[in-house]
Amino acid sequence: MEKSIITLKNLKKSYFLSTGEEIRVLNGIDLTVRKGEFVALMGESGSGKSTLLNVIGCLHAATSGTYLLEGEDISNLRDDEALSHIRNRKMGFVFQQFHLLPHLTALENVALPATYAGVSRKARFEKAERILSKIGLSEKIRSLPGELSGGQQQRVALARALMNDPEILLADEPTGNLDSVTTKSILKLLRDVRDEGKTIIMVTHANDVAAIADRIVRLKDGNVEKP
Repeated sequence: MEKSIITLKNLKKSYFLSTGEEIRVLNGIDLTVRKGEFVALMGESGSGKSTLLNVIGCLHAATSGTYLLEGEDISNLRDDEALSHIRNRKMGFVFQQFHLLPHLTALENVALPATYAGVSRKARFEKAERILSKIGLSEKIRSLPGELSGGQQQRVALARALMNDPEILLADEPTGNLDSVTTKSILKLLRDVRDEGKTIIMVTHANDVAAIADRIVRLKDGNVEKP
């Protein structure tokens, strides 16, 4: 069995209103994700699944509890530069909204993360073109997002997430804006990514989407439901 890549122990997350009122979203999450595993997070709206994904992705800090990433305790890490380094080197993100820059071509959008990582223009464009070709968009590399279908835009977003060769791919409702045919093509790409050894954690409300994962974790009221 593969070793764990993510271990959460009694993880809690609260938000505080300007009045000082505490809104608790995660109530003590215990979760272990093995390296190379595909996990689907499910639950009703407000169950905490997107918040949990954001904490795992170092976009939000947990209020308390333990977060081990590849055995390293990052629970109390608050330095923005250090967190950004973890995100850029270890994680890729795919969202329901594609978040592509409208004035950049598909190739330029995909190459963007490598720009921040200091990769030369030639090297990052060559890699971006390889990834786009691999996911069937070699003929669209010069197209702007507005010239692409929703499914094509999501494939570009997925390619961008893979640009820095992350160990972990985090996906928040990646098929939420897509029709059933396009959804199937995106899910196949995600399985292909998983088969290459990447760890995937995906938030979804759809049972048929969650079914492609290795394991489904259900959240309710900020807790992991017991099987």
